[in-house]
Amino acid sequence: MLAYRHQFHAGNFADVFKHALLVRLLLALHGKDKPFVYLDTHAGVGRYDLEHAWAKKNAEFRGGIARIFDARNVPPLVAPYLEAVRAENPDGRLRYYPGSPLIARRFLRAGDRAVLSELNKKDCAALQELFARDRQVVVRLMDGYQSLKAQLPPKERRGLVLIDSSFDRAREFERLVEALRAAHLRWATGIYALWFPLMEPAAMRAFERQIVASGIRRVLWLDLRLQAARDADKLTGCGMVVVNPPYRFAGEAASLLAWLRRVLAPAGGGAAHCRTLVAE
Repeated sequence: MLAYRHQFHAGNFADVFKHALLVRLLLALHGKDKPFVYLDTHAGVGRYDLEHAWAKKNAEFRGGIARIFDARNVPPLVAPYLEAVRAENPDGRLRYYPGSPLIARRFLRAGDRAVLSELNKKDCAALQELFARDRQVVVRLMDGYQSLKAQLPPKERRGLVLIDSSFDRAREFERLVEALRAAHLRWATGIYALWFPLMEPAAMRAFERQIVASGIRRVLWLDLRLQAARDADKLTGCGMVVVNPPYRFAGEAASLLAWLRRVLAPAGGGAAHCRTLVAE
């Protein structure tokens, strides 16, 4: 599994993939006037300084957000995400990258709320400081998987759960499926977005089988690979499983990922997929 501290990876291609899709899911929830909840199980610190020594060590953001930050003719499907990143850099120079909590906060309406869970005490303290005066956001020092048990089902009865594990422990795919199954039993109508790194093919096939065997219906599989895997410690692709995808989301995701592959993959390579893993 991957050794992980997100400051080293902030703004990389996986963040662009994850957050561009996250914004489409949040905007889909705007389709009804009823309030929704956003639950983030592995929230991190909320904002990342790309001039921090950790971020500059491998400068992964240069292969991600830096490639599109100043881009013109950005597709309308990507524009709201990019506007959220640019809002954290009002002088027009890329320095700060917003994590999922800040990006999601931008798309909360007056009646919506967010619950952010983070287990690392230092990171949680930073997150609490970031949202200290925000009445629509609650930050909890809590294991992400435990937060699913504590927060579901939500009073709003509609919303989105982002499960974005660091994958720095063994058996994380199994743990992820177990958590999803238990959460779905508690709240079957919610939207669930599960980010994951692309590992060796055998691991991916096993993960797919576990999702299918869970009995959960309406499951969409998305992935983006920039290049062939050569180094087991280097992330070359990632994916997202979406349960209960909103109407039209699959088409949006396919178009969005095709554009990301073109602008992020070296020399026009890579691959992107959007397919139904489990139908209704």
